Amino acid sequence: MRESGAMLATVLDRLKSQLQAGISTKDIANLARQELGKLGGTPSFLGYQGFPDVICISVNDEVVHGIPRADKILHDGDLVGLDFGVTYRGMITDSAITAVTGGWRNQRERQLVSITEEAMLAGIQEVHDRVRAGDIGAAIEKVLTHHRLGVVRDLVGHGVGHELHEDPNIPNYGRANTGPWLQAGMTIAIEPMATLGGDGVYIADDDWTILTRDGARAAHFEHTVLITVDSAEILTQV
Repeated sequence: MRESGAMLATVLDRLKSQLQAGISTKDIANLARQELGKLGGTPSFLGYQGFPDVICISVNDEVVHGIPRADKILHDGDLVGLDFGVTYRGMITDSAITAVTGGWRNQRERQLVSITEEAMLAGIQEVHDRVRAGDIGAAIEKVLTHHRLGVVRDLVGHGVGHELHEDPNIPNYGRANTGPWLQAGMTIAIEPMATLGGDGVYIADDDWTILTRDGARAAHFEHTVLITVDSAEILTQV
């Protein structure tokens, strides 16, 4: 999983550097496929429950699970969520980032992205042997609500490793000292999703893309982490 995670982080870093106005989300997906192939990994999302591509690319009010399309062209100021999974020697890692195409439209959108990442790191900071899922969720929710961001509750983090989605669920909200106990040696994906509006979401007609109900822009960050005795080891970073 460490090798899988390093591949994943390398590809996401490469994709982020290539975001520019005029490129299509399908162009980005093709680059992800190409770069991962060079590294020797296999895309975990392709064919998963019928998903048609190697990466989820979600733009602006799309929260997650956006399908890459040749006619989906990026423009300056777009918020782009890149959610990618890598399988290597039978083990899976899952990670996501949100980045801007060109320059920021306003300070609030910059804050949305930076605070969502901060919330993910706050959740990771809570991780250790015998932590409870509610401890992680409470830490994430505290950061997001302090900055008046919407907390998407219908989508959660999860166990990951042998399968892309495993038990237990890791919600991005909750109360400390509640939820399932987590143990050292487990690997989980922590992935807050936040909005500039409310928490309501809906599924588009393509049966995959999940958007904010009020049209507010959204951000998504995710790391796969290994729970250790005293903390967490982030597996999806270079």
